[in-house]
Amino acid sequence: MFILSEDSQRTQGRDAQSSNIMAGKAVAESVRTTLGPRGMDKMLVSSSGDVVITNDGATILNKMDIEHPAAQMIVEVAETQEDEVGDGTTTAAVLAGNLLGEAEDLLDQDVHATTIVEGYHEAARIALEAIDEQVVGSDVDDDVLKQVAESSMTGKGTGGLTAEALAETVVSAIRHVDGEDGVARDNVNVHTEVGASSNATEMIEGIVVDEEPAHDEMPTTVEDADISILDVELGVRTGDVDAEYSIESIDQLNTALDAEESELRGYAQTVADSGVDVLFTTDSVDDRVASFLANEDVLVFDDLNNTDARKIASATGAARVGALDDLADSEFGHADRIRTESYGGEDLVFVEGGAAAEAVTIFVRGGTDHVVDELERTIGDALDVVATALDSGEVVPGAGATEIAIADRVRSEAAGVEGRKQLAVTAFADALDIVPRTLAANTGQDPIDVLVDLRAAHESEGRAGLITDGESVEIADPIEHGVVDPADVKREAIESATEAATMIARIDDVIAAE
Repeated sequence: MFILSEDSQRTQGRDAQSSNIMAGKAVAESVRTTLGPRGMDKMLVSSSGDVVITNDGATILNKMDIEHPAAQMIVEVAETQEDEVGDGTTTAAVLAGNLLGEAEDLLDQDVHATTIVEGYHEAARIALEAIDEQVVGSDVDDDVLKQVAESSMTGKGTGGLTAEALAETVVSAIRHVDGEDGVARDNVNVHTEVGASSNATEMIEGIVVDEEPAHDEMPTTVEDADISILDVELGVRTGDVDAEYSIESIDQLNTALDAEESELRGYAQTVADSGVDVLFTTDSVDDRVASFLANEDVLVFDDLNNTDARKIASATGAARVGALDDLADSEFGHADRIRTESYGGEDLVFVEGGAAAEAVTIFVRGGTDHVVDELERTIGDALDVVATALDSGEVVPGAGATEIAIADRVRSEAAGVEGRKQLAVTAFADALDIVPRTLAANTGQDPIDVLVDLRAAHESEGRAGLITDGESVEIADPIEHGVVDPADVKREAIESATEAATMIARIDDVIAAE
C-alpha cells in the first residue's frame, strides 16, 4: 500500500537528524569568520552578477541561496535577531550552529533528543539569569552609548571614518528622537549618496528626499518655509470620454488656447494666493503652471511617491490635501529651511529644522556603491543597538566576557541538574565558548590557549574579555576599555539560538515531495 507518492523522498531517524544538524552547522560556519573586530568580509555574487561585500551576518545569510529547510531556520535566527535588536546576528547564528554540534555529540552518546531539548531550555534559563548579573550598574549616559555604538561598528566597513567618529553621529541622532515615550527609532533615516569621501557623512536635522524642482527658475533655498502637500494634478482637465472638437477658424483656436491658459493660471494663482512657500504634489504639474509659480518664487516638487509624501507630511506636520480649493494655511506644515543640492547630476531636497526637526537623517557619503552600502548597514546596526541600550538602560561587557561569565554560571549550575539533562546543560555551556574561541581565532590567537586564559582571568578578576587595540590583543576588563553591548542583544541571541537548535534537534523524519 502506497501512502506517499512515488516521487516523495523520506529520511528518518538518525539520518534525518544528522542531515539537519549538518545543514545548520554549515550555515553557521559560513558567517563565523566575520565575528569581532578582526572579522573578515564576504563577497556575495548573485546569478545576475550583482555584488555585495559585507561582514554583516544578517545580510550574508539573507543573500545566500539557501534551500535546505533546517539551514533556513538558522537564517531565520539571524533575521529575528536583526528585527528585534538590530545587531548580534552573527553571534546568534554561530551559537545556534554550535548548539547543534553539541547536540549531535549527545545524540551519538544515545542521549534522547527530548532530554537534550529539556536540558537546553534549562541552561537557557540559567544563562538569562547570568546575563542579568552581568549588567553594568552605571547609568547609560552619552559616553556609554558611544561605547555601544563604537563596539557595534568596530571591524565593520566604515570607509575612511573611524568607528569613534561615526559613534558621535549615531548617538546624536538617537538622542534627537528620544522622547517621553522612548526612542522613536523610525524617525532616524539613513540616506546614501555616492561621490565624496565617507568623511563627508553628516547628520541632518530633518529629512532628505530624491526630488528636483519642477522648474529650473524656482528658488533653490527657502527659509522659514510654509509647506503644503497636494494629491492633485495641476494641469489641463481632461474628460473620461473621448471627444473631438471641430475648430474652423484661428479665432476659435486662440479662444481655446486662451481658455486653457486661463485655467492653468487659475491653478497657479490659487497656489500663490494661499501663501504657501513650498509645494509637494503626488501628481504631475504642467510646465506652464510650474513657470507661473516660479515667477511667484514658489518652490514646487511634483510626482512624489506615497512613501516620500508620507515622510514629508510626518516630518513637517503638513496635511495631505485632496482638492485645490481646500488649500489653506491651516493645512500647512513648516520647516526652518528647504534647500536643493545636486550630487553627481542627482538632485536632492533637504527639509530641515522646525517641525522637521522631529526627524533626523544621517547623510552617508562614500566613493563607491559598495562603500556606501556597507556604511548604511553598519550605521543602521549601530542606531538599533544604541536605541536598544537607551530604551532598556542595560549594557553588559563585550569582547566575549559575557559569554565566559554565562558559561561559567551554567557549568556551576549543571551539577544540580538530575539525570542525563545535566549532560545537555553542560553541553550548552561548552557551546557558549564558541564566541570567545571565534574572537580569538579571528585575531590570529590560539583559541584553546585564549579560552583557558579567559577562564582563569574571569575566576581571578571577575570579568575578562579579549581586547583588540590596533595590532595588539590582550585579555582585560572590557568595561575599562569601553567595549560594551546592550544586554538585550545577548538575551535575544540566547533565546533565538536555543529555539532554533532545539527545534532542529527534535526532527527525526523529513518527508520531501518532488
